[in-house]
Amino acid sequence: MEDGKKALEDLASLRIERGEGGGRRRGRSALWFAVCAAAVVLAAAGWWWAAGRAAASVTVAPVREIAGGGSSPVLNASGYVTARRRATVSSKITGKVTEVAVEEGMAVREGQVLARLDDSIERRNLALDEAQVESAKRALAETEAQLRLASLSLARVSDLVAKSVSSQADLDAARAEHDALEARLAMERQQVTVAERQVAVRRQELDDAVVRAPFDGVAVSKDAQPGEMVSPISAGGGFTRTGICTVVDMSSLEIEVDVNESYIQRVEPRQRVEAILDAYPDWRIPASVIAVIPTADRQKATVRVRIAFDRLDPRILPDMGVKVAFLASEDAGAANARPRLLVPKAALRRDGDKDVVFVLANGRVQRRAVEARAASGSDMEIVSGLVAGERVVVEGPAGLADGTRAAAR
Repeated sequence: MEDGKKALEDLASLRIERGEGGGRRRGRSALWFAVCAAAVVLAAAGWWWAAGRAAASVTVAPVREIAGGGSSPVLNASGYVTARRRATVSSKITGKVTEVAVEEGMAVREGQVLARLDDSIERRNLALDEAQVESAKRALAETEAQLRLASLSLARVSDLVAKSVSSQADLDAARAEHDALEARLAMERQQVTVAERQVAVRRQELDDAVVRAPFDGVAVSKDAQPGEMVSPISAGGGFTRTGICTVVDMSSLEIEVDVNESYIQRVEPRQRVEAILDAYPDWRIPASVIAVIPTADRQKATVRVRIAFDRLDPRILPDMGVKVAFLASEDAGAANARPRLLVPKAALRRDGDKDVVFVLANGRVQRRAVEARAASGSDMEIVSGLVAGERVVVEGPAGLADGTRAAAR
């Protein structure tokens, strides 16, 4: 009973007071809730502001300075690397290929065997003619022996006639036989010569069954396989090859470009040229004009120009695309002694009639108006507006503007 009464008293002690102290506690709780809510709102606003002001990712390139004294380009053109000596090697005769001893990319020497044709008929013809030569020589030896005998008989009859032992008729008969044998001997000697020359023809035909390299070079294509027919002329429809392989003399490589006839007056023989292969855009190759071909293409209104490399390199291959810049003469280039500033073409942007670039500095991009002119290859020369070492934006977001925060990739 006492225990139950005590439990009721303890339960009564847990009753919430409704007085002044309870109101103060509720006020503190509301203030704490308001502070927490304000902190959350401020944190969300800060995150939204930071996300909106995140640095743009851009690709930059330095402004390069190159030494002065070089000539500036007066004309740009494009063309291809060509070989002055290039041959599709074929056989002299029509025949079946039995062996091909060349592969693409193989270096060959002049006279090296590239392929062989079936020469069984030529070998049999050669053997027949050699037998005829031997037969002619044996007949010649027989006639020479008969002529020696006839000479001896003529001498004896002549002596007997002088002694009045034999008649003049015997002497005439002996002389006629001697002369006939001399004539036959001359004819048989000629027959031996003819037979030997026929053998030489057969040997040439046999040699023609072997295809050799016409000059030192590199095989750039293999056009026939063993078992195929090959002919120096087009025959047999699509089943007959007209060549074994194509050989290029790598020491004869040069550049051929077509220049618009409106600008051909800017090109002259021995003019300096800077060439850039499409495969190696950062490699500038010194070259010079060989000749301006004295004829124009009326369809394209262009004139062909031949250009020689100052120095050949294994990286230069036939039929490569190349861009060339014809440089001003040394007298005109003397005015360009100042250092030159170069930037990639992709860094320039058009704004109305002006060229502008974006320069990355201190984490922000600066819009800069510049004066530019064409340089060689994929570069542009900056005349004013930039200094060496500055970093220009080559690639960035479309909405890039002056003052935008940015970071280099």
